Amino acid sequence: MRKIILFLISAILISSCGGTKKQFQRGNYDAVINKEVKKLIKKPDSEEDARILDKAYKLANERNLERVKYLKMENNPNNWDEVFANYESLKARQARVRTVLPLNLDGRSFSYEFIDYDAEIVSAKRKAAEYFYANGKKLLQNPDKASHREAYYQLVRAQQYSGDSYPDLNELITRARLLGISRVLVQVENSSRILISPDFQDELLTFNAQNLNTDWVEFHLRALNDKIDYDYIIVIHIIDIMVSPEETKNLDKIYKKDVENGFDYALDAKGNVMRDTSGNDIKIIRYKTLQCTLIETSQRKAVNIKGEVEIIELTPTEKLLIKEPIGAENVFAYSSARAIGDENALDDEAKQKIKNQIIPYPNDLQMIYNTAETLKPAIRTAINNNRRYIN
Repeated sequence: MRKIILFLISAILISSCGGTKKQFQRGNYDAVINKEVKKLIKKPDSEEDARILDKAYKLANERNLERVKYLKMENNPNNWDEVFANYESLKARQARVRTVLPLNLDGRSFSYEFIDYDAEIVSAKRKAAEYFYANGKKLLQNPDKASHREAYYQLVRAQQYSGDSYPDLNELITRARLLGISRVLVQVENSSRILISPDFQDELLTFNAQNLNTDWVEFHLRALNDKIDYDYIIVIHIIDIMVSPEETKNLDKIYKKDVENGFDYALDAKGNVMRDTSGNDIKIIRYKTLQCTLIETSQRKAVNIKGEVEIIELTPTEKLLIKEPIGAENVFAYSSARAIGDENALDDEAKQKIKNQIIPYPNDLQMIYNTAETLKPAIRTAINNNRRYIN
């Protein structure tokens, strides 16, 4: 049993060391540091953990400092954001390691020299803010939305680094946001032979546009005002509306059932009532046949709408991007029945049918209006399937 326990402990230690080795190979020094700090909090005198921490700490700091040296030497104002991030990493790592100092290694106790990175952090932060502010304003002068969106992100970064140092920053961010948004107007056009009401067109657009919106794309189901310049238009084009004739069919079916209708005594040759072995009179059941004719009436009327969803880019020039067919059907189907004869001859299903009476057909306009509920999911699906054309 003791051998098994020792084997398991050895396996765990080998697995742990193997994991640390892989982290070193991948350059994940901070992951190693976090792991070793947790171990040293529990076992402050562990020399093995102190040795691994020391190695990872020095390698991680060396990498950050070499990167900062290169970025400063390159003298690119776009680099200050990364310089700031490297100094932040150095400061955070130093604070993390200080929680387990001093380290005990090779019989001696030691700590790392404390380095104040704040001055470098403040300087890099200020220079990064200057770059993002200036470059964001420059991007705003470009005519394309991609530049305006990038300007928004850079101006937001400038605000994160500078706070309220630039009086016009909030205004610039708002402007970049408004210029960067693509606006899409969704509308219905009817070119069928049937005149549809505005209510029907409105009903087709009663779905949640918020589910379609993204960070930089807004869908409008109605034109909000004349001052909005739309970038795209989605046309729900009703091409054809077909209303079938009212179709009524009758189907006759005869039901028969034999039921008891009294009895007669069994008589012998002499006319006497016959008896069974128990002395009881023998009776012969009489039957009669019930008959009923079921006249089942089927009523059917259908509306079929065919159309297309067109996505049109309006700027810089009007261009059809995609056209996808859509369609929907609304069917009125109703069954009723009436019985002629003895209803007792009917089975349970037939008896249920005669409870339904013939009803009037819905009018064409009502059926067309009801088809909107079937057409709306097809519209949403067509828009979602072609979202890639809108950016």
